[in-house]
Amino acid sequence: MEEIQKKKSGSSIGGLVFVGCMFIGGGIGMFMGKTNVGGAIGMGVGFIAMAVIYMYYRDK
Repeated sequence: MEEIQKKKSGSSIGGLVFVGCMFIGGGIGMFMGKTNVGGAIGMGVGFIAMAVIYMYYRDK
């Protein structure tokens, strides 16, 4: 039972981290006048962070 909960929490946390990184990147991009570049960088960082979180919570 705990294993199912752990797997679910990893996927939900990874999704939230991705969206957070995307918004932070977009906000920094708006501040610098390059919204597209900031959003793209935020998405890249978000994907990497999401992969790290998924690897941490995967079955061992």
